[in-house]
Amino acid sequence: MRDFVPILKALSDENRFRMINLLLTHDFCVGALASHLGISKAAVSQHLQVLRKSGLVKGEKRGYWTHYSVERNVLHDIANNLIKAAQTFSDEAMCPREASSKDDILERREFDMCKDCCEHPEKLKGKPEECSAEQIKECHGDTKEHPCEKEKK
Repeated sequence: MRDFVPILKALSDENRFRMINLLLTHDFCVGALASHLGISKAAVSQHLQVLRKSGLVKGEKRGYWTHYSVERNVLHDIANNLIKAAQTFSDEAMCPREASSKDDILERREFDMCKDCCEHPEKLKGKPEECSAEQIKECHGDTKEHPCEKEKK
């Protein structure tokens, strides 16, 4: 699996993103990109260097000038991986604090997604492991095996 962080960082700059959009329509040289984007040739060259290093664009020498084009397969890989990541989200992965009912909380408690023993930290006066008996009852009901109790021992 390709490391997408450098690619996403490269796309995070507005000028580089605009450059990619232009290059998706046509191959351009540095001067043409500078003209279309309204920035200097030096700035375009620096942006192209970042895009080349990330693998998003490639240059092809045509006579005196180098024309740049987008590596579309890289964009497809990123898009497919982002789509896959978005589709793997499940309601079961939701934090217990965001559950809609007590049954949902009890069902999700076994997963302990947050590694936080208290579903209502706003009710605590200190750290979760310093819960008072009243706080435990208010937050969790009459649970015998409250996670904070284990940590106190």
